Amino acid sequence: MTVMAEAQIELNEGCRLPVLLKNGDGWHWAEILGKKDIGGKPLYYVHYEDFNKRLDEWVPEERMDVSKAELPKKDNKTPKKDPLNKMTNGSRPTSPDRDFLECGASAAIVNANSPLSLVDESSLDEPPRSSVQIPLQNGAMSFSGLQKKSLIKKRKLDDDFQSDSQENVPKTPRQTGSMVAHHDDIVTRMKNIELIELGRWRIKPWYFSPYPQELTSAPLVFICEYCLKYLKSSKCLQRHLAKCQLCHPPGNEIYRKSNISFFEIDGRKNKAYAQHLCLLAKLFLDHKTLYYDTDPFLFYVMCESDSRGYHMVGFFSKEKESTEDYNVACILTLPPYQKKGFGKMLIEFSYQLSRVEGKTGSPEKPLSDLGLLSYRSYWSQTILEILLKMKPNEAGERPCITINEISEMTSIKKEDVISTLQHLNLINYYKGQYIITISREQIQTHNRAMERRTVRIDPKCLHWQPKDWSKRGKW
Repeated sequence: MTVMAEAQIELNEGCRLPVLLKNGDGWHWAEILGKKDIGGKPLYYVHYEDFNKRLDEWVPEERMDVSKAELPKKDNKTPKKDPLNKMTNGSRPTSPDRDFLECGASAAIVNANSPLSLVDESSLDEPPRSSVQIPLQNGAMSFSGLQKKSLIKKRKLDDDFQSDSQENVPKTPRQTGSMVAHHDDIVTRMKNIELIELGRWRIKPWYFSPYPQELTSAPLVFICEYCLKYLKSSKCLQRHLAKCQLCHPPGNEIYRKSNISFFEIDGRKNKAYAQHLCLLAKLFLDHKTLYYDTDPFLFYVMCESDSRGYHMVGFFSKEKESTEDYNVACILTLPPYQKKGFGKMLIEFSYQLSRVEGKTGSPEKPLSDLGLLSYRSYWSQTILEILLKMKPNEAGERPCITINEISEMTSIKKEDVISTLQHLNLINYYKGQYIITISREQIQTHNRAMERRTVRIDPKCLHWQPKDWSKRGKW
């Protein structure tokens, strides 16, 4: 690509050049996505290569090294807006869902009904590592670091599992859901809302959301924290609050413990609220876009309560009928409440609902980068919690459990159980059987994480009965 001198180049959409980062980490290559003039001074909207889009921002020319600017390739221009709203490929360098598929490869050959049993490391001649051992009996093919030849078999199993796994995951973006994977045109690649006020919080959005055009020019968008209606000024918000009759989300309160409550909202009965909720969520979810038919969906909103009312912490949505056994379509913890354990609490609540339904569930794919981290952490903690509580039986024999039993106890789909075990690198092959090896470091890390996890779902506080949504008359 030709590098042009500063005097010879005009900075336009698609140009690449180094931009000085605000956090002091120096220069980073970025692509210009947009341009505007403020008081006669140009500002450029840039996307940092290999960074998440939530870090995109407007920068002045002073933070750009124009001498190293590169013109866009003719065959690789910034995507233009498609008037037919067709699906096009995104620009993200990696897909969290692809990373998710790569785990669980070798573990897939394990029979889900094969018993797992705890093994004392002292009883093993050559334990793979200092650990608690849980053998998987009924192993016919070896894979571990115990023998060099087993590594070759592991790679072959990985390849075999990759082809099998692809059959279970859609190769194209989902076209159903309260939100679906969106096309990446020049409009949706740029944030259109600078700042929102939601209750006592002022939050800077991460991504584009299709709010009305007249709001995009406002420096601050006001949102009623009870009905989620959007307003253009504080006076409009004050007049609205004087008339708004809600002090909590519409729908039924199905869970309450201390100051934490969950409300179930039917997307058909409370359509306006559901659509406003999706608009708000889209500000913080990049891998989804709005799907305005909310009738087939239920929304579960978690709130903190005080003397003024119920304040939204986060939510998840789920299809009333899911052919793929998805128990979550979209999930979000609002930024002010992140890193406080509420994300895992939302996930735990979704699995508690699946447990009451007598089903196993899994989140809708693809997961966002933060969603993938949250789910992997929850799956790991939940599965390790069960394995570490296993005790020898009365005869002193090591305890046994199967993957299917873990799935039934946790309501986590068995494919997710297997992939989690593989992601944690727990599965080994020892003396003709599969064993799950939990290192002492993993046990210590797990114990520290569980000590920090102070907010948990209490099943006794859930008052909810599942409905048979196959009867359309109930919608």
